[in-house]
Amino acid sequence: MTVKQRYEGVISTFQEIMPEPKTELHYDTPFHLLLAVILSAQCTDKRINMVTPALFERYPDPAALAASTEEEVFEYIKSVTFPNNKSRHLIKAARVLTEEFGGEMPTDIDNLMKLPGVGRKTANVMLSVVWNKAAMAVDTHVFRVSNRIGLTNNSKTPLETEKTLVKHIPEELIARAHHWLILHGRYVCKARKPECLECRIQPYCKAFTRR
Repeated sequence: MTVKQRYEGVISTFQEIMPEPKTELHYDTPFHLLLAVILSAQCTDKRINMVTPALFERYPDPAALAASTEEEVFEYIKSVTFPNNKSRHLIKAARVLTEEFGGEMPTDIDNLMKLPGVGRKTANVMLSVVWNKAAMAVDTHVFRVSNRIGLTNNSKTPLETEKTLVKHIPEELIARAHHWLILHGRYVCKARKPECLECRIQPYCKAFTRR
């Protein structure tokens, strides 16, 4: 099977089984999505969705959060992973948004990455989810699944994975493909016990066909 055939098979199958994939993080504004994505690092979306309603109500915009304290923010997010660091990042990001961007969310990767707590993955999530841009955020699921099924070839870094996926996936599908790979990794192609016999992309999976 060629690389082109593998990509075409995987993409067509995902289009059939997940025509409109979406993020599982709950949010109402780009600012609130940013907070949720920062909080979701090394934490489950389910946990984040439990703590964000109260957080969003208390901090409706960057100015409100920028004026807060780490101690107060901590009380809202103390059940997530690394709450001390994340409290600090949330407040600093809100202050940069307020002071440097007039409270408006940047719409390009370079300016997004100027926000404390925002790396390339988080910036790409914002670009793809909010503005449907051709940005491929590579988290642990995307990285693992891409290597396992053969969309990448023993990729060593998230950036290498990102570049390979963007090269082979049609531009108009990249934002959706980000969700396809995350959801597939979360529910089917799991890290420890992948559910290969239940998997619809099994015919195109490099790991499965090697069995």
